Amino acid sequence: MVIPILVLIGKRLKNIPIIGKLVDERFLTYRRRAQRIAGLAGFLLADVLYGYRLLAKHVWSGDLLAVVLTVTGVYLVLITWYLFTE
Repeated sequence: MVIPILVLIGKRLKNIPIIGKLVDERFLTYRRRAQRIAGLAGFLLADVLYGYRLLAKHVWSGDLLAVVLTVTGVYLVLITWYLFTE
């Protein structure tokens, strides 16, 4: 929900005369890269925390497993979509 809102804000910022010169393609590229890195870091943190809880404490953590499986599923679906549509 947050990412589409940020994309819309970025596109609308480009239309404002003063701010539009500050928000160029490099800014949008940096923001996209930062969001990708933040998503990967969150995924890795959830995966490591799930593995720690499972292996060290022997606790089945369903919420972290759901996060890891959701991110993995969305990633695989998007890669498949991009493979067949481009």
